[in-house]
Amino acid sequence: MAGLHELRFTEEKPLLRGQDTELENSDAFLSAVDTDWKEHDIETPYGLLHVVIRGSPKGNRPAILTYHDVGLNHKLCFNAFFNFEDMQEITKHFVVCHVDAPGQQAGASQFPQGYQFPSMEQLAAMLPSVIQHFGFKYVIGIGVGAGAYVLAKFALIFPDLVEGLVLMNIDPNGKGWIDWAATKLSGLTSTLPDTVLSHLFSQEELVNNTELVQSYRQQISNTVNQFNLQLFWNMYNSRRDLDINRPGTVPNAKTLRCPVMLVVGDNAPAEDGVVECNSKLDPTNTTFLKMADSGGLPQVTQPGKLTEAFKYFLQGMGYIAYLKDRRLSGGAVPSASMTRLARSRTASLTSASSVDGTRPRACTHSESSEALGQINHTMEVSC
Repeated sequence: MAGLHELRFTEEKPLLRGQDTELENSDAFLSAVDTDWKEHDIETPYGLLHVVIRGSPKGNRPAILTYHDVGLNHKLCFNAFFNFEDMQEITKHFVVCHVDAPGQQAGASQFPQGYQFPSMEQLAAMLPSVIQHFGFKYVIGIGVGAGAYVLAKFALIFPDLVEGLVLMNIDPNGKGWIDWAATKLSGLTSTLPDTVLSHLFSQEELVNNTELVQSYRQQISNTVNQFNLQLFWNMYNSRRDLDINRPGTVPNAKTLRCPVMLVVGDNAPAEDGVVECNSKLDPTNTTFLKMADSGGLPQVTQPGKLTEAFKYFLQGMGYIAYLKDRRLSGGAVPSASMTRLARSRTASLTSASSVDGTRPRACTHSESSEALGQINHTMEVSC
């Protein structure tokens, strides 16, 4: 696996205080902490986008912008992750912006008959309107499934607006005729929520993690408009291949220019797609994270491990080099992940870092790429 940065979690013990991988109450993972969040409906060239935002732009720091998977919305997809205590230690340094795909937010009005749902390319082209509306200079994107595809497409079209990407469960391939026929057949024999659940969860999870699956079945059925969801599902399944190739493999190869962290659970239906996506990206700025004991929604079932990995990622780009460790009484100290990677990935970037997370934009595609290129081996991280 030369040329690959892999962060592999090999133990089950919690990484950070407050992590609980058992679902004591599945609904707790779907509940929202809505204080300080403001809702907006933003005009774009392809219709309205529902956006929820917390905070305001902070100097040169990018905003964190999320995009959910098909069948979900920002609450169902990201609440467990962003409400996790240690994740909030990170997000207090950034403005956070959740984007709901058209018509997928809770309480959305049903689209009229004949409505043409935006293509995946058009969904990506809606995002500059969000960035312009709030005055962001650039964003760090976090996407899951269909949302990861949209953010990758966005970064290909508007590379100067994207500082970094965390792509979970991304499948860079369009569906062939056999896959398309199988999807159509599944739609004839299963309800839409069940069809979507088979996209979100592995067969093993559907059988063994019944509490979580049943909770999501109810939420998908009751909070997402089913007509609107069908349109989004159809459009996602008609997507084209992402136009990316590893540099040097084909003439004039296109690839993602920003740092990328690919994430997938070791028991996820999207595993093959994520592995193939990794093979098509530049290995000098791509990190591959395969999460042990995790299924299709690692941000829901393993928020602590994903938070730790996100810290690695941000610190590798020169952000938040120091975080307050609540487990110690000494105040602000280098985080454990900063210590692990100080001699490699972040060594040449720390001079551009600060306690509050601000760093010059010019480091993104120049110094950072050079530093990341110094690592050309697999990193085993036991946590």
